[in-house]
Amino acid sequence: MIHHLSIPARDPRHVADVLVELFDGVLTGFGPWHDSWIAWAGDAHGTAIEVYPAGTEMLPDGGQGQARFRPTSPASPFTATHAAVSVDRSREEIQAIARREGWRAVELSRGPNRVIEFWVENAVLLELMTPSMAADYVRAMAALRRSAGARGQPPRDGTLSRSRSTVIHQG
Repeated sequence: MIHHLSIPARDPRHVADVLVELFDGVLTGFGPWHDSWIAWAGDAHGTAIEVYPAGTEMLPDGGQGQARFRPTSPASPFTATHAAVSVDRSREEIQAIARREGWRAVELSRGPNRVIEFWVENAVLLELMTPSMAADYVRAMAALRRSAGARGQPPRDGTLSRSRSTVIHQG
């Protein structure tokens, strides 16, 4: 189980506020690094997304201390990191938030389930799942676990291949 992850943003406070809205959660500051925020989902697992200024790097401490932070320049808003996140919101609510923010949101098939690619600041990908999408995902992953069996490998039959997409909003 992943309890939290971090993403970059050009406007960390605003992005964290939007995430709190999606989660119906709580916002707190992130003490170890300036202009950083935590959007808490408020669930039983402590799920959260930390939002750092774009260009922030985390690196190991030289001794026994916690991770250190430093800015990089020039900073890119893009990252290979993404997450699939269940939210208690409808497609329409997600679309309205994306439209208001001017952010891209596209509903796509991920084989046995659908997600809404929600592009934070049109740079960072969150695959948002409505409750019904999340239920489909959980069923598909349970079937994947069963089919992997003793092999410990996912099926190679294209079960998780991509198919048609529907544009909900493109900013």
